[in-house]
Amino acid sequence: MRYRFADCELDTARHEFLVGGESIRLEPQVFDLLALLVQHPGRLISRDELIAEVWGGRIVSESAISARINAARKATGDDGDRQHVIATVPRRGIKLVTSVEVLGEARPQSPLQPPLQATVREPPAETVPPPHAAARRASIAIMPFVEATAGKGPHGDTGSALAHDVIVRLAKLRSHMVIAQGTVLALHEQGVGSEEAGRILGVDYIVGGSLHTGAGRLSLNVELIETASGRIVWAESFAPKVADALTLLEELGDQIVSAIAGEIEAAERNRAILKPPNSLDAWEAYHRGLWHMYRFTRADNDQARHFFQMAVSGDPTFSRAYAGLSFTHWQDSFQGWTDTRQKTLEAAFSAAGQGLMADDRDPAAHWAMGRAEWLRGRLDQAVNEFEQAVELSPNFALAHYNLAFVHATAGDAKAAVDHSEQSLSLSPFDPMLFGMLGARAMALARLGRFEEAATWGLKAAARPNAFPHIRAIAAFSLALADRLDEARSHLELLHAAVPGYGFADFQRAFRFDANGTEIFRKGARRLGVK
Repeated sequence: MRYRFADCELDTARHEFLVGGESIRLEPQVFDLLALLVQHPGRLISRDELIAEVWGGRIVSESAISARINAARKATGDDGDRQHVIATVPRRGIKLVTSVEVLGEARPQSPLQPPLQATVREPPAETVPPPHAAARRASIAIMPFVEATAGKGPHGDTGSALAHDVIVRLAKLRSHMVIAQGTVLALHEQGVGSEEAGRILGVDYIVGGSLHTGAGRLSLNVELIETASGRIVWAESFAPKVADALTLLEELGDQIVSAIAGEIEAAERNRAILKPPNSLDAWEAYHRGLWHMYRFTRADNDQARHFFQMAVSGDPTFSRAYAGLSFTHWQDSFQGWTDTRQKTLEAAFSAAGQGLMADDRDPAAHWAMGRAEWLRGRLDQAVNEFEQAVELSPNFALAHYNLAFVHATAGDAKAAVDHSEQSLSLSPFDPMLFGMLGARAMALARLGRFEEAATWGLKAAARPNAFPHIRAIAAFSLALADRLDEARSHLELLHAAVPGYGFADFQRAFRFDANGTEIFRKGARRLGVK
């Protein structure tokens, strides 16, 4: 059917949306949302009905729903203030508040005109997708770990169970294309080794290893191999005591998945930085962006944003690239690198919303939205997004870190310590390790454990990519612990990097609650910082 409303026309059969006679591309769920509204003009559509009709009853976040409603409003020329087309009824739902004219069946398709394809979201206007770009992800296969246990053959159950656990956890991260267990198991049962299996499957990386149990201990050797070169990217040996078998396998799975994800990301970043910028596809542009992003300087942040924009232009479904783009805007605001804070805040929120529209099952998309919500002062919503990221992928270390960050500044300080510990356990060599350590220091200071806070603050400031706010955490924590000489040396380094840095800069960045503000203000006063 065809429907006309406001200055718009929606054709459900042709999956076409026009504004002023001009065809506009919409993300499929935005189109479905509008179709639902025009088919029931004036009727309140509840949140539950919206989820059932647009998302097929799947669990989705409030931010994902809001992002699509905002996109629908933007497409129709409406906005959240005027609400001339789509009105929100608080805590109840939404409804179409403009008149709708039913035009009848879809216009006939010209036999000379090719059939219309399903609409896709338009990439950002400032970039144009290069015609040669192709969407891809790094691919990886996890082979069952060969068991060499006395009394068992080489194809025991434990090695296969552990491999299956790693496969599931990696797939939940949604950052790689992971080969299904059945395929790798079939090759394993034929006696195909890891490197040969990698070549047969045509994957970028292959994981293999051996498992031995005996005398109350388990020994596991793991290798991550780059298939094309046969180079061992990462290798590790684990030798935990055998206690609770299920707990042991879960802990091993955590360590293996986090290491694999981190090592592949590092390898892809290093590969991307060596290629000419104009030769990068979307995947490579994303990792080139990460390379710059993790340097935490203003110039590198601008470069990171350029490459993330290139990535989403080349692959509009790349949710992680939108998350990276959102983070660069977040950094501009947090670091004070912009004079247009409100515009930057909106850009961070918009990019995070586009990431959720691309893939609302990607934990990184919820991580980006959580940070954007924190920027907007919506702490409860930020915590909800980070918790959803953890629910989607318990191995996503950055979600645990950001829960630590939010709770360390204005929430449950004890929970912040726990989440910091979890993030450190999952990703002990993370590029954002300084943040994990700094969040722990802030939480301990709020708990009055100043000596511990100083120790962790020093560790955070010692990281090579730590930025000035992190050195401020160290200086103020040291002052609170009465280690004034050390505190002054860090303050000198801080002022050398940012002349005139004051407590207002610190508070503006971290937004402590009243308790946290008073505690750190006391440390600042001991150093003569106003």
